[in-house]
Amino acid sequence: MSRTIGRQERKSKKSFTISTESVAFLEEMRKKNSAESTSAILEEILQAVRRREKRSSIERQMTEYYDSLTDVEVAEEKLWGEFARRAAKSEEQS
Repeated sequence: MSRTIGRQERKSKKSFTISTESVAFLEEMRKKNSAESTSAILEEILQAVRRREKRSSIERQMTEYYDSLTDVEVAEEKLWGEFARRAAKSEEQS
């Protein structure tokens, strides 16, 4: 897990009650990653979850888009895909 160095972040101080197992996990991850604090590890975990959720949302939207296409539109998309594949192959051979 990495952090962007020199990045200014706005932070809020909050208090949460979590299990002793979760605390132990955060401490273990802090030591393993030589992180400055357990808060830093928790922030990295939350950011990873946010990225995964965003990626899942985009994938769902893409699926909904392609599922909404008519047969004619699907055929057109396939033709454009073939065209792009041939163009890329031609570029590689140049």
